Amino acid sequence: MEEIYCFAGNPLDRVSQRRQDAGWVASLLEDPATRVLPLHGLKPAVRRSSAAALDWQSVAPWRPLIDDRSTLILLGMRENRAYFALDATAAEIPSDSDSVLMDARAAAPMIDGGDAAILAEARSLIDWHDRHRYCAQCGTPSVVASGGWVRHCPNCKAHHFPRVDPVVIMLAVRGERCLLGRGHRRPGARFSCLAGFMEPGETLEEVVRRETCEESGVRIGRVRYLASQPWPFPSTLMMGFLAEALSEEIRVDPEELAEARWFHRDEIREMVTRAANGTDDPTKVSLPQPLAIAHHICRRWSNRLDDI
Repeated sequence: MEEIYCFAGNPLDRVSQRRQDAGWVASLLEDPATRVLPLHGLKPAVRRSSAAALDWQSVAPWRPLIDDRSTLILLGMRENRAYFALDATAAEIPSDSDSVLMDARAAAPMIDGGDAAILAEARSLIDWHDRHRYCAQCGTPSVVASGGWVRHCPNCKAHHFPRVDPVVIMLAVRGERCLLGRGHRRPGARFSCLAGFMEPGETLEEVVRRETCEESGVRIGRVRYLASQPWPFPSTLMMGFLAEALSEEIRVDPEELAEARWFHRDEIREMVTRAANGTDDPTKVSLPQPLAIAHHICRRWSNRLDDI
């Protein structure tokens, strides 16, 4: 069975063939069944009573903000109900609410997996609109179209679409050892798989080899794709790989990493267990939490579920 990672497994039908129909999109906002997810500074509200859940709300309380042309995204449909995301940064946060604003990283492990995936979609799109208010071709302020999936320039008529940045994340392995690195901003002694952005004109295999060599000096041979994960910070697709290490000497690029080390499979298995159980010791080297695909790549390799 395919493993579903955090922020993946979105249950919505994105209705891509219908969202360009402005009249139809507007009619969805008149349906009392429609739900809206307001994001305040890219943070969703999470209900605190009983099981944690996203605080989906009816349209009516948010109609003034919608009519004021705050960014509104048609996320999709499920069981004949429409779901929208709304940039509610300009709105006051209700003080008597049973919900609390949370960063998406903190909220995702607490809520239903499908809702976490919808949150990833919502956060990425609201953030993209906030950073792309002007036409990249002529500089004119652009307008939202197609249910929030396009920005249209009224001057030069260009259309701009949300983009996803492809990132490779790889575990280089050599026999019973694997290579992990620690970035300058990582807390304590937390190590992870090496990763890097894809550049124009590269294949996935080429970027795995280039980034590993640039960051650590380790040369890579065979490359095997494992899985992918949407990562809405701001909008990347993490593509996970195992990579065959052809060399062992490490020459860290200090601009990229604070350090890199080889770890035995048994060490990785022990770190995976601590991270999964929430028993990390700050005095010991550690792995990312199960939120991240890096954790699962390391877990599967350490348990011999995947190998190069």
